[in-house]
Amino acid sequence: MSRLIVDIETVGKELRELDDVTRAYFLRGKQTAEEVKEVEETLGFYPVTAEVVAIGLLNPDTSRGAVYFQTPGEDPLLPFEEGGITYATGSEREILARFWETVRTYESLVTFNGRGFDCPFLLVRSAVHGIAPTRDLMPNRYSDLHIDLMDRLSFFGSVRRKFSLDIWCRALGLESPKQEMSGYEVAGLYREGRHLDIARYCARDLFATKGLFEVWEKYIGSRPV
Repeated sequence: MSRLIVDIETVGKELRELDDVTRAYFLRGKQTAEEVKEVEETLGFYPVTAEVVAIGLLNPDTSRGAVYFQTPGEDPLLPFEEGGITYATGSEREILARFWETVRTYESLVTFNGRGFDCPFLLVRSAVHGIAPTRDLMPNRYSDLHIDLMDRLSFFGSVRRKFSLDIWCRALGLESPKQEMSGYEVAGLYREGRHLDIARYCARDLFATKGLFEVWEKYIGSRPV
């Protein structure tokens, strides 16, 4: 079965960029400066207030893949390869279209929290741009058509506490992508114009997910003979 690891990076709008109705909705009941700041810091979590700025794709069997990412305000970079990853730029619409073109050729998806975040986000942002899906990103939870490692490592909710990719990597002796930066830094880097840094961070997430997938497949997800 051909498999593809998927990971995305998102950046939310600033509160001042939202229309009056949307801004009032998110600020409802917020009174202190700390509460307002917390709202602004979480706008990147929702596809109604954020954009996809990078999409990472990796074949775990070949360790080759691609990261499609936005570089607004800059001349587009020519596609180049680094560490088995091809980097290419485009608008949000363009990188979403490339994602759908690639993902349709694979039988199974592998993600970390993809059912809870990445895939719903990709579907909604694609709808914003009028892009139709080329495959089902949210098949039956228990099938291997989409292996969400956060879901699998909580044993489909049997274990109440869910851990981050960083914690799993540290526990299993894998290189964590969070050693150099974290997802909370993406918005700041984006506004500083450090788009390639975000793309490389997305690639590190891909390889960390690959490592975690290999451990899960060998020791946890396999069935005793």
